[in-house]
Amino acid sequence: MSKPTIVAVDDDPGVLAAIARDLSNQYSPDYRVVRATSGSEALDVLTRLALRGDPVAVIVADQRMPQMTGIELLQAALVHAPGAKTLLLTAYADTDVAIRGINDIGLDYYLLKPWDPPAERLYPVIDELLSDWEQDHRHLTTDVRLVGHRWSDRGHEIKLFLARNHVPYRWYDVERDAEATRLVELAGATSDDLPLVLIPDGETLRAPTTLAVADALGLRTTASQPLYDVCIVGGGPAGLAAAVYAASEGLRTVVVEREAPGGQAGQSASIENYLGFPKGLSGAELARRALAQVTRFGAEIVLARDVIGLESRGPVHAVLFEGAEIEARALIVATGVSYRRLAATGADDLAGRGVFYGATAGEAEQTKGEDVYLVGAANSAGQAALNLSRYADRVVMLVRAGSLTDTMSQYLIERIEAAPSIEVRYRTEVTEARGEHHLEELTLTDRSDGSTEDVAASWLFVYIGASPRTEWLGPGIARDKLGFIVTGHDMLATPGGRGWPLERAPFALETSCPGIFAAGDVRLDSMKRVASSVGEGAMATHLVHRYLATI
Repeated sequence: MSKPTIVAVDDDPGVLAAIARDLSNQYSPDYRVVRATSGSEALDVLTRLALRGDPVAVIVADQRMPQMTGIELLQAALVHAPGAKTLLLTAYADTDVAIRGINDIGLDYYLLKPWDPPAERLYPVIDELLSDWEQDHRHLTTDVRLVGHRWSDRGHEIKLFLARNHVPYRWYDVERDAEATRLVELAGATSDDLPLVLIPDGETLRAPTTLAVADALGLRTTASQPLYDVCIVGGGPAGLAAAVYAASEGLRTVVVEREAPGGQAGQSASIENYLGFPKGLSGAELARRALAQVTRFGAEIVLARDVIGLESRGPVHAVLFEGAEIEARALIVATGVSYRRLAATGADDLAGRGVFYGATAGEAEQTKGEDVYLVGAANSAGQAALNLSRYADRVVMLVRAGSLTDTMSQYLIERIEAAPSIEVRYRTEVTEARGEHHLEELTLTDRSDGSTEDVAASWLFVYIGASPRTEWLGPGIARDKLGFIVTGHDMLATPGGRGWPLERAPFALETSCPGIFAAGDVRLDSMKRVASSVGEGAMATHLVHRYLATI
């Protein structure tokens, strides 16, 4: 593959020479910098690159160009280089145009001229855009190959694990790809061996568990130390925030995550109301950035481990999983919540084979040209519907209530109403899912009159409610009847809650067991927002310091 290209566009020869010089000085070892003196010339360049199959990473365009403005160029460039990141160079008077560009065409960033010194103003912006682009296009150079059936539940589980852990891979469908058949024959595999995971310089994995995949990829699946200052169970926004603050403040920190960093938020197609990101960002992008911070400060991440128990051993707490354990002087529970299972007849049997809880970018792309059904009415469902509508011919949202206004943000409702390929069916629920090897048909029931309708369907995405997974904590941690953890003074007033054992008052996020804290969605009466989870994660670390000072 040739070097990815950065395209710089400006009608002023002096400005164009300056921006091209600065870009070349910093990025020429890994990227090719191409100039264009007008929007039309830039489109010609992008056309040639597209025909050659050369990837375009970033397009930098001046706003005030004759014949074609920067925004007009970047909008047209979406056809020629749909995955390229976009940067608009603008004057202060044009900032309103830039903001509209963020909303209308998904402009990634705008930068006021002049950009001197580039090391302070230009390079950090370009670095971030290139990092995001590289993350989105790692498949261009990936060596990991996954071979299996399109509707395999184990294959779906592994694809989800790889995608959410930012491991690029190439997928080969044995029903569609001749190369998949060849690889199966070369491996001497049978249908019982699928999916196959082919890793360079490694053994071929046959229908492996995610733990086996993680080990083969060299991901950390065991802790390196016998005792930590703080163990954080759960790698969602709350857990990652707690890890950043704990590790940066010198605490020996380990995070245990059974699936992938990011939690439920990591599956969000777009988070648009998180402070500091006017264009919004995907959950995967947020998780990747947070993970980079966590590792930078030295916290350990233990992946693919399902916590099964908890023991308090005097001054330390032990987190137990199959065949191993981690001891720490303090514990933060940040396991978040999971989507509730659909109660429809047959849905459990088809999970991972047409019925999905959440959706990755890979699943969204596979729906191209098909009809998709989606159950849910909260923000996560709205974001997923908009993302799926980029690929599917039609997205049908099934909503039990009579409107979306009580459960979804207004900006999402307006987008859904404006999307021609999204249909919202109110007072409707799925009561049965059928299919021999994968989902083939749904029964929809009208909650108003009880009438039913059978529809052909291969894809059903479920975003209903939130359920904590806290049974592993045992009876020593107070929880409400739904399993949410009671913290602070609330435990004294909660019916059925356990009492506080010490003379001192509990800290705000402390559970009924001293030294064990809860943060984020798993906690009773939390806000169920990314920003509040991040705040609680940081707060939990502060309270851990206070607790450790008392023992």
